[in-house]
Formats: sequence, structure tokens, C-alpha cells
Amino acid sequence: MGLGNNLFNARKKSGLSQEEVAGKLGVSRQTISKWELDETLPDIRQSKKLSNLYGLSLDELIEFDIDVKEIQEAIDRTSDEVTEKIDWTKAWSKKYPILATYQKEVDVQTYAAELNRLLEDLEKKYGYNELDALLVLKDILATVWKAWKNRS
Repeated sequence: MGLGNNLFNARKKSGLSQEEVAGKLGVSRQTISKWELDETLPDIRQSKKLSNLYGLSLDELIEFDIDVKEIQEAIDRTSDEVTEKIDWTKAWSKKYPILATYQKEVDVQTYAAELNRLLEDLEKKYGYNELDALLVLKDILATVWKAWKNRS
């Protein structure tokens, strides 16, 4: 996704029209259009004004991904009480069907015992509470997954 598309999505997310943005920046609506179509680029001062207007850092504006931002906002709005009510296996199994079936095939207790050993080790060695140890282990698994993906 190019900068122009990022600018367009950030503007739409902010609920502003091209005319409104142009007025706030002291440029023409056509200038905003050209930026959003990747015909021209805003200078660094205009880019900073845009990032302030849209409530994003310059880095966020350059890398703006509306889907990621919306997911992050949904996570931020979700309370622990709601999170406890969600059947995460069921929710994710729509995207990853193996999550709905693996329990019938895999000796879960064997792997759970090993994972519990790792969690206890994190708690003892680093003084993490149960939740923090689980989050660290989840992050370690994500790192391993990324390394596996990059080998292909």
C-alpha cells in the first residue's frame, strides 16, 4: 500500500473530507487529491500537519494500515470480562479449522504438561506471574513461528 492510499484511509478514518483537510492545511483540495493518488508527495512540514490532524505519528501515517488499526482499537476497547466470555478456539477455528479438530488427534495432556513446566520455569526464573509467563511463552511461540515461515 502506497503513501497516497495511507493518506486516503487515514483521512476517511478521521471522518474528514478533502476540502476540510485542505482548509486546515492551507492547500487546495486538488493538492490533497494528488497526494492521495500518489501523483505528488506532501513535504515534511505538511506530512507532520497531516499526522497531527489524523492523530498518528509520522511513522504510523507512512505505514497506516486501517485493518491493523481497527483491530488494535477493538482490542483496546475489549474488557477482561468480555474476553473471558469468548470461546477463542471456536472463533479462530473459523479461520484455522485445525483448532476445531486437533483435540481428537493430539495427546493434549502430554504437551500441556511440558508447557506447564516451561511456564513454571518462567515464573521461578524471572518472577513472572502466571499471566505474564503465559504471554511471554505465547510471544516465544510467535517468534518460532515467524522463523519457521521464513525458512520456506
